[in-house]
Amino acid sequence: PEVINGRTHKATVVDLSPWVEYEFRVVASNSVGIGEPSRPSALLKTKAAVPVVAPTNISGGGGSRSELVITWEPVSEELQNGEGFGYIVMFRPLGSTTWTKAVVASVESSKYVYRNESITPLSPFEVKVGVYNNEGEGTLSSISIVYSGEDEPQMAPAGASALSVSAAAVEVSWLPIPWNRHTGRVLGYEVRGW
Repeated sequence: PEVINGRTHKATVVDLSPWVEYEFRVVASNSVGIGEPSRPSALLKTKAAVPVVAPTNISGGGGSRSELVITWEPVSEELQNGEGFGYIVMFRPLGSTTWTKAVVASVESSKYVYRNESITPLSPFEVKVGVYNNEGEGTLSSISIVYSGEDEPQMAPAGASALSVSAAAVEVSWLPIPWNRHTGRVLGYEVRGW
């Protein structure tokens, strides 16, 4: 801290964080050295302000058909700058000009799920997440691309055949289902026998 003239009995402390409790001590010094600090002042909370730190790690994806799942890393309490803290989630289909806006009022939230039957599977969306408190709306994150949920495969594997390899084993083979932009990648197959 800045050294204050010995005839001054008042100072303004600057660059403090909003909505944080502080206590202060004063230390006297002279040419011999520094004395003992005063007792701490009473706790004093700075005034609230609009939040300035946006959430990070905006991502998402997955979820069910007709869902857009958006996730983020929550803003820590010391950066919320006031009461009534929450998140503003904005998204739009890639190439669209109109944003859809949703408010998530929970401080602990790190996820928002938008459900709409008109969302086609694996559609790309531009997404940004911002913050607000009782003082107003704060900063928005940069735009991230998040894909809507996949749909189940729409076709059965073709060319299934079986070959007996021993008295207790049969080898089953089939043609793989091709990747489809609307239904996504096939993560596995289930073989049934009767």
